[in-house]
Amino acid sequence: MLIVILAAGKGTRMQSAEPKVLHQVAGRSLLGHVIAAAVAADAQSVAVVIGPDMDAVRKEATRCAPAPAIFVQTNQRGTADALLAARPALAAHHGDVVVLFGDTPLLTPATIAAAQAGLTAADIVTVGFDAIDPTGYGRILTDVQGGVLAIREHKDASEAEHRVTRCNSGVMAFRSERMLEVLDAIGNANAKAEFYLTDAVEIGRTKGLRVSYVMTSETETQGINDRAQLAGVEADFQARKRLDVMTGGATLVAPDTVYFSHDTVIGRDVVIEPFVVFGPGVSVGDNVTIRAFTHLVGADKKLNTGAKIGDGVELGPFSRIRPGTVLGKNVHVGNFVEVKGAVLEEGAKANHLSYLGDVRVGAKANIGAGTITCNYDGFNKHSTDIGAGAFIGSNTALVAPVKIGDGAIVGAGSVIVKDVAADALAVTRAPHDERPGWAAKFRTMMARRKKS
Repeated sequence: MLIVILAAGKGTRMQSAEPKVLHQVAGRSLLGHVIAAAVAADAQSVAVVIGPDMDAVRKEATRCAPAPAIFVQTNQRGTADALLAARPALAAHHGDVVVLFGDTPLLTPATIAAAQAGLTAADIVTVGFDAIDPTGYGRILTDVQGGVLAIREHKDASEAEHRVTRCNSGVMAFRSERMLEVLDAIGNANAKAEFYLTDAVEIGRTKGLRVSYVMTSETETQGINDRAQLAGVEADFQARKRLDVMTGGATLVAPDTVYFSHDTVIGRDVVIEPFVVFGPGVSVGDNVTIRAFTHLVGADKKLNTGAKIGDGVELGPFSRIRPGTVLGKNVHVGNFVEVKGAVLEEGAKANHLSYLGDVRVGAKANIGAGTITCNYDGFNKHSTDIGAGAFIGSNTALVAPVKIGDGAIVGAGSVIVKDVAADALAVTRAPHDERPGWAAKFRTMMARRKKS
């Protein structure tokens, strides 16, 4: 099966310098979602049609798909014209062809497979849905036996056709033998003077081809043209993901307040409190508790290493987990603790007000409140290593690169710039200096000055 994804539209209604298909739902581009569905549907090859000067879309397609063929639709003259921009791929392919659109991120592999399966009894298959409000959609027109006669675009439909609620999603499947013959016969005698791919249905019938349709939901086939629709699709994705997570054995205390990424993995017997946000690249083990207002991101443009939360971990409230973090079994990361590029081994604890960046924290080590790893010197990042069972006192600064040995204790308020040996005590605070009666004398003096 060849899957061709039409992604040439600029999306002017998005009011953005960024091409429409690069806007994101759940941390993945719209195009990335569609490509993922195509790959999951076992496409033999993927072709993507882009517009001119869309190098960013080309890069995204190449990043998301295994060796996609990229074609450019030079002039924006409709969907059939866009598909014909991929003529070399269509001509070389002998088998089924499925056409998708790059702005429908909720489309599932199952629907793609259903469209292809329909080709066992037809030459052209379109995917339809029943619309609550069909305004703006192309209508699937059928005969009394249910055969597809045509797809009529909204602007070209008659008053009677406007009352039809069975609509076209845009997804179409073709047997390749006569596909180019049908596409080349499409004209532009319509309200928008464009070459509509949907006209392939009526033209195909005139050429004796069999045309049928399969059904899916309106939610799944939503396209995105503006920011409001983008927000609506995000909401639908989150609702689907939340249900999947709860079905898989996790508890969401307030489901509508939890936001997942497209690739979030949640284990069993996990409890997620309100207002938790997952960015891309996070996996969570079993028996984990994530308390309110915790934010987790496992991958970004600089670090694509993921974040792994081990079994029995407790996070939050108000924790921030950044890329490159690995939390071992039964680790505790508490309120207002930020962790980045860090490995916390089994049983380690950082319960309050700390920054742990580019660090290994050994098993059962304890990080006191206010501890920071000073990992950046203004030019380069440096690492800190904290041994198993070490105790780092509150308000400590560990100036990397530095190593704290197993079982070592660092006194509160220290600034550590040298390695500390295993089982040693390191304290760098200034000696205590107390002057009896000084404060009272100072206040008396300042009061006299104020009166004078």
